[in-house]
Amino acid sequence: MSETILTKEPVQPAPQVPDDKTASKPERRGNGLAVFALLLGAAGVAVGGWGVWQVRHLQTDTAQQLSEVQALGAQTLSIKQGEQKLLTRLNQLPSASELDDQRQLVVQLQGDQQRLNQRLETVLGASRKDWRLAEAEHLLRLASLRLSALQDITSAQALVEGADAILREQNDPGSFAAREQLAKSLAALRSVEQPDRTGLFLRLAALRDQVAQLNALAPAYQDQGDSLLGLTADGDGASRWAQWWDEISHYIRIDFNADKNVRPLLAGQSLTQVRLALSLALEQAQWAALNGQEPVYTQALAQAEEVLKGNFNQDNPQSQKLLQQVVELRQQPVTVKTPDLSGTLSAVQAYLERRHVSADEPGQAAGSPAQEARP
Repeated sequence: MSETILTKEPVQPAPQVPDDKTASKPERRGNGLAVFALLLGAAGVAVGGWGVWQVRHLQTDTAQQLSEVQALGAQTLSIKQGEQKLLTRLNQLPSASELDDQRQLVVQLQGDQQRLNQRLETVLGASRKDWRLAEAEHLLRLASLRLSALQDITSAQALVEGADAILREQNDPGSFAAREQLAKSLAALRSVEQPDRTGLFLRLAALRDQVAQLNALAPAYQDQGDSLLGLTADGDGASRWAQWWDEISHYIRIDFNADKNVRPLLAGQSLTQVRLALSLALEQAQWAALNGQEPVYTQALAQAEEVLKGNFNQDNPQSQKLLQQVVELRQQPVTVKTPDLSGTLSAVQAYLERRHVSADEPGQAAGSPAQEARP
């Protein structure tokens, strides 16, 4: 076979003229391959970049998952610690039998507390009533003192009414006798009129102010058409005789009614002493009016009346009006006959004693079995 090939002469192809179409085909094929290669390279780069991105994304996801796993591990650890604490506390709790015993003790304690509250309310209610009754007795004592010391009818009446209101609140049939005595005392107090001592004191104080302005009345000659003044006015009119008569009329007084008692005129130190004596008498009457001392009050006003009558003329209008007021005030009462509250106080005290005795008897009866039960 090789020999045949060697023997043959090489056939030389005929030269051909190059065609434009056949020459352009290889060039186009080379450009397509280049573009295809570029596309393949770009696709490879894209695939490589996508792979890199996927790798990085996986790395970040892995890191997050690791952090979450660590957080879950920490939570699990804290939960385990909490469970251990709970187990420890559960181990410290008492058992079911102990809880039952404690529950029974709590129920028993609540029952004892309720009974104690009931007894306490009973005792406090009784003590409140006792306090109120003691207050009623105290009010009656105060009323008796007000009547005996100050003769204050109004205050005593208010105090007795307060005591009656306290007994009415008790609603106890055993207080009938005491309330009967209280009603009698109230009727007696309401029948007595309270003197206005404050008003008398103020009126006497006003009279003392008038005493400081009290003056003696100096006599003055009045022309009643007598002939003496006419004689002095004859001739030259207002002459020396008229002037002389005006001067001497202040020192000489002619009275044709000589049988009347002519009192000397007060002036200077004598008038001051009379004013002081009258003021002291009125002041003493003020003290007697406030303290209900009728004899002292009457005596002081009688002394003031004597001072006015003995040292001032009857024709003095100031002394006359002052004398009228003194006489009017002397007739005013400053004391009253106060009712006696001793019977009412005794009735209330007897009611309180009966109440205490009746309250002590059930306590003794209830205490005797308890004493017998003791070993």
